[in-house]
Amino acid sequence: MKRVLGISVALACVGVATLASADRAATHRPAAPTTIDLPAGFQPEGIAIGSRPVAYFGSRADGSIYRADLATGQGAILSPGPGTPSLGLTLDQRGRLFVAGGTGGDARVVDIDTGAVLASYRLGTPPDTFVNDVVLTPAGAWFTDSRTPVLYHLPIGRDGALPPPEAVVRRPLTGDIAYVPEAINANGIVRTPDGTGLIIVQSVTGLLFHLDPATGATRQVDLHTEAMPHGDGLLLHGSTLFVVQNRFNAIAVVALDRAGTMGTVVQHVTDPRFDIPTTVAAFGGRLYLPNARFTTPPAPTTPYTIVAVEPPR
Repeated sequence: MKRVLGISVALACVGVATLASADRAATHRPAAPTTIDLPAGFQPEGIAIGSRPVAYFGSRADGSIYRADLATGQGAILSPGPGTPSLGLTLDQRGRLFVAGGTGGDARVVDIDTGAVLASYRLGTPPDTFVNDVVLTPAGAWFTDSRTPVLYHLPIGRDGALPPPEAVVRRPLTGDIAYVPEAINANGIVRTPDGTGLIIVQSVTGLLFHLDPATGATRQVDLHTEAMPHGDGLLLHGSTLFVVQNRFNAIAVVALDRAGTMGTVVQHVTDPRFDIPTTVAAFGGRLYLPNARFTTPPAPTTPYTIVAVEPPR
């Protein structure tokens, strides 16, 4: 049975031992803030966190990338935007940030030390495109499109070399997923627990789909009649999948099998500070979520925050 639980219980599946170790270490340093302010008017959407206590956020307003220190809450613009959105983000181990370009139909790669744009790619053709999220595998970067049933692939060599623009692969989606016109379809994307496939969430239906990146074939994940409407960003921890349900102000916690073809929604995480969070990243035993505030009219003075979910005590 699905249950709506408080935050301390809901995060137990992250791993009590790991979180307890993080708590012991934290007693020797000042507590990191649990709410971080972003620049007024920023309109956050994506988040990425690597091995350091630094988070990167994309603006859906102008595409700027903001870098924040999770230990202090202080930050600054790392890379000015191109004037089109920056949505899903992910980091590689070479200090490069892969950015999904939303309605711009593009992707770019940003150096996290300098903010320089290392490469740009044309993926879709506006207005029939909404490049929404990105995940990295050993084969390269994979991007979802919420308006056109296609998966975009940037093949990356073993030496880490970024591909030329003409190397973009466009893989049509087939199988179980059916795109709904004028809706947000394929959104968040992660690897399966066994690493052999991908999982995407279709926001408009709340369904999960297993995806074969080699063929584009999709198969609906068996969730035993459950669905997660407004499913947005995804985070995989072991065989536990966190699905952010933005307009529900909740995170659905799904226990998956290793292949990512079957799962059970075991509980939901809620927090009074959630204000339509779009996605989630983890660091130091916490989950960090940017509040997109979709129901608040955006203005240059509109405040935006990131909230950190505390681990169980």
